[in-house]
Amino acid sequence: MNRYFLHLAYNGKAYHGWQIQPDETSVQETLERCISLKLRQTVGVTGCGRTDTGVSARSFYAHFESEPIEDTQDFVYQLNMFLPDDIVVFDCWQVDGHLHARFDATSRTYRYYVTRRKNPFHTDDAYYVYGDLDVEKMNEAAKMLFDYEDFTSFSKLHTQVKTNNCRIMEARWYHDGDLLVFEVKADRFLRNMVRAMVGTLLEVGRGKMDLDGFRAVIEHKDRCSAGTSAPAHALFLEEVTYPGL
Repeated sequence: MNRYFLHLAYNGKAYHGWQIQPDETSVQETLERCISLKLRQTVGVTGCGRTDTGVSARSFYAHFESEPIEDTQDFVYQLNMFLPDDIVVFDCWQVDGHLHARFDATSRTYRYYVTRRKNPFHTDDAYYVYGDLDVEKMNEAAKMLFDYEDFTSFSKLHTQVKTNNCRIMEARWYHDGDLLVFEVKADRFLRNMVRAMVGTLLEVGRGKMDLDGFRAVIEHKDRCSAGTSAPAHALFLEEVTYPGL
């Protein structure tokens, strides 16, 4: 059996996240079904992470094992004909049998998009936030994330992970045309982590939480102390990195 890597993207609006869920439609289940039909063998796919319900990915990697594929580019073309319009595979290539899509990824970058005015063209890809926001204060709070590793306060409760430690590499707010964007890069992310961060940082921007309060949220290691999670539709996995890729 040979191991192959896939580079893909998906609109998560219609899916209950990446990971297979009982009685729910997921990206992983859809991809596995289409690959298995195309190759006429049962194929399991391992992703680089587990995006939440409604979250999209502009760049996502996965691996699977199968009998040799003679023409990977033709395979990509035909696989895209099997897949629904909200999932696309960009590339497929054979890799060393030990390369793992999830465990060998060195970083993931997410962006959360906020629109400051009602815009019918950003209904599905940005969160409309009304009122004044102090972006400078939000960036001051975002810099505090570099001081910590335990992000229990921004994690969904009762998950199965062994540790809530993550190493934040980048965290900032910036303007991109009419949109306000929160970009965060880390070695790993917890379930609901980015959306909880955004929701809490927006509390800082609205003046409902000061900087000391934001630091206290992190140090309490209690999800109940953080703000409400921002909606999923405005969150995108933008980049995943691997050594040598």
